[in-house]
Amino acid sequence: MQRRHASAQESLPLDDVSRDVLCLRGGDYRAVLEAGTVNFALKSEAEQEAILAGYKRFLNGLAYPIQVLVRIVPTDVEVYLSGLRESRSARSGDIWRRLALDHETFVRRLARERTLLDRRCYVVVPAGAGGVFERTGFALPWRSSARRDEATTLAVARRTLTFRCSELAQGLAAFGVPTRRLAAEELVALWRASLVGTAVTAGGAPPLATPVLTAPPVAAVPGKEAARA
Repeated sequence: MQRRHASAQESLPLDDVSRDVLCLRGGDYRAVLEAGTVNFALKSEAEQEAILAGYKRFLNGLAYPIQVLVRIVPTDVEVYLSGLRESRSARSGDIWRRLALDHETFVRRLARERTLLDRRCYVVVPAGAGGVFERTGFALPWRSSARRDEATTLAVARRTLTFRCSELAQGLAAFGVPTRRLAAEELVALWRASLVGTAVTAGGAPPLATPVLTAPPVAAVPGKEAARA
């Protein structure tokens, strides 16, 4: 008898993506917020103290766990330059066009000389942790009652995630960090990119502005991630 090997899909915890909700195996659900960044070093001492105080209040006010995911991947300069060209075409004046062309030349030269890195920050928001929304019992997938229970559970989890995302967005905005919730296509792109270690490429709203980091001239830097629970 030939032994059947499990597929890669079966070993992953993701079961489905329903609009802006990740449905995990076992009855847990997740939403993801993309968070902007604050250039802390350029702030005054008083502003830095206010940001730190706001961050402490934010952490102390959490009543559930969150996961912070920071992805640092090579920057696609063509995407940046494409937006720059669109902005240039929307403006009039020879001075602005010359400045934009000079900046494009500078960015291309910089990209040839060293690796440009892009930092993206995400907040993973849970619902269903601790068995709150877990499916109870065992039901065959074709039974109508199982489908009704699953739909009800997803609806409850969706309401919880909507409330928590709004709460987190307000808490982060209090010390200057903007956020936006990822839609289905962006969630799929982030999941795929996290598995293979590449930059996120998906349609939808543009990513939040984040600083471009530079590294010394080395070989291409593969995607790397740091996650903090």
